[in-house]
Amino acid sequence: MTTNDEAVSRFVERFAAEMTAAGMQRMASRVFAALLASETGSLTSAELAARLRISPAAVSGAIGYLTQVSMVSREREPGTRRDRYVLHNELWYETFTRRDQILTRWEKVLREGADVLGPDTPAGRRTAETAEFFAFLHDEMAGIMDRWRARKEGEAEGSA
Repeated sequence: MTTNDEAVSRFVERFAAEMTAAGMQRMASRVFAALLASETGSLTSAELAARLRISPAAVSGAIGYLTQVSMVSREREPGTRRDRYVLHNELWYETFTRRDQILTRWEKVLREGADVLGPDTPAGRRTAETAEFFAFLHDEMAGIMDRWRARKEGEAEGSA
């Protein structure tokens, strides 16, 4: 293993640890970080197992989770029976767009809950405030996503 390979491996483990601390499954964090750090953003199960020194079963479990949460997809390698696991294009944009949809659903349910609990009760006020917080996040997220899109378009124009 070269010095650069060791540095990449340390980065993968460090970023995986941060994602694990934020609540993601440990092995899924490691597999995701390895895909992120790979040159092409895609690796086979055997490549992931070798890079991370884990079993094929551990790769399979992590890929199952990452596929379920739409962070990676499975693609067949042309002319083989092997699958490649690929990061989605604009992964974070798509992830936060889905989170924004969740915020909207949560806000709706919380508003209904606040009505059921009653606006004059402590539980009703707490629930209504939580709904307001999610509405605020939803509104802010839309602006953030618009600014991100504009920034990416500006970078593309600058490099053309």
